[in-house]
Amino acid sequence: MGCSAPDGNGLKSTGKTLVSIAIIGTLNAEGRINRVLIVAPLSILGVWEDEFKRFADFPYQLIVLNGTISKKIQQLRFLTGEGVHVVVVNYESAWRMEKELANWHPDLIIADEGHKIKTHNTSVSKAMHRLGLLARYRLLLTGTVITNKAIDVFSQYKFLDSRIFGNSFYAFRNRYFNMVGYGNHTPVLKKSMEQDLMKRIHSIAFRATKAECLDLPETTDIIRHIELEPVTLKKYKELVKQSYTELSAGEVTATNILTRLLRLSQLTGGFIGSDDGGKIEQVSDAKLKALEDILESSIQEGHKLVVIARFIPEIHAICRMLEKKNIGYACIYGATKDRQEQVNRFQCDPDCMVFVGQIATAGLGITLTAASTMVFYSLDYSMSNFEQTKARIHRVGQKNGCTYIYLIAKGTVDSKILTALRNKADLAKMLIDDYRKGANPFAPEGGESYEQ
Repeated sequence: MGCSAPDGNGLKSTGKTLVSIAIIGTLNAEGRINRVLIVAPLSILGVWEDEFKRFADFPYQLIVLNGTISKKIQQLRFLTGEGVHVVVVNYESAWRMEKELANWHPDLIIADEGHKIKTHNTSVSKAMHRLGLLARYRLLLTGTVITNKAIDVFSQYKFLDSRIFGNSFYAFRNRYFNMVGYGNHTPVLKKSMEQDLMKRIHSIAFRATKAECLDLPETTDIIRHIELEPVTLKKYKELVKQSYTELSAGEVTATNILTRLLRLSQLTGGFIGSDDGGKIEQVSDAKLKALEDILESSIQEGHKLVVIARFIPEIHAICRMLEKKNIGYACIYGATKDRQEQVNRFQCDPDCMVFVGQIATAGLGITLTAASTMVFYSLDYSMSNFEQTKARIHRVGQKNGCTYIYLIAKGTVDSKILTALRNKADLAKMLIDDYRKGANPFAPEGGESYEQ
């Protein structure tokens, strides 16, 4: 069973997760499946958990595997309960846990953002091919089954159904492509084989475009829940307790409460400063890895991206990552002198794919309509900054619906900050009210209270 989901910008929803949940419910009701394995990029694992809560109208037990490989294996072994069992894991872990996942015997395997396995001979792709053979049903979801080259379809279809293009990459390549260029390394689709290739691609594919999804709003908000590393989460909890103790020892004012919130926000972004205001230490790269996933999809689809962050160390870390990947970018933060030059480059240069901006300094007076997707790596507490920054892509000249992606560290103040901004609430007042009710204002919404 194969499904190639919509063309277009994969960062914008055309309902593939909802359709997948409906398929799972139907197959389970018909007695065909009991165990579902969902393999997805690290940055969107939490999306599946959220969407099941919203849409699954059938009994299920879902677990997102996290932590070390040994911990993930333990989580897999002890999954119990009524209804269909759903395991969500990232691609790298699926490869490293292949034996354990095979022994778990999934009836349905879903490869989300399936273009992640477009290269046929990587360890991850090979593992997915082998796992696919063990499952009765398979789904592959992607907005870009063909990213850069038509040859990309082979590996994805080998996972789905090897009868479509066979098991041999080289037989497939020789049948459909001429190898040209220096060293004969560039595959060019044979004109005579175009119709055959497309017929086979669509033989097991369902395609939906954004234009057909008429109920999509003009702007879309997507929350990506990020799991902090265990060591980082421990530091965070210690800082929560320390902040509450300090707050209780003095006057509870907006300034005092936001000052302590500041360090917690810095930590969720991956950095923390020493108590004397000296050296900045990087303690996490969880959000950076999530951004890499989003960036990879955007670049593959040929779409530009705006990334907004609050703190300078975050800006520098993002820029270093882009340089390492040889991705052209423009950047505006407090020290930037040539602001308009940076904007012009992003707007006009096709090789400049990413704009990195500091929320306090890049939120006014600039137009970034070359992109229709904005990632909030971190947020400040200003409603004005928030609204003004969002308007950089959603303004005159924008021809596409806009998507805003928020990287929210799970179980942290990130969610409280975003809730206040989206509800146009006074964050300081909200936290002070929590304190006066006897709650730790820095503890997560609906999560563990953290000892006070």
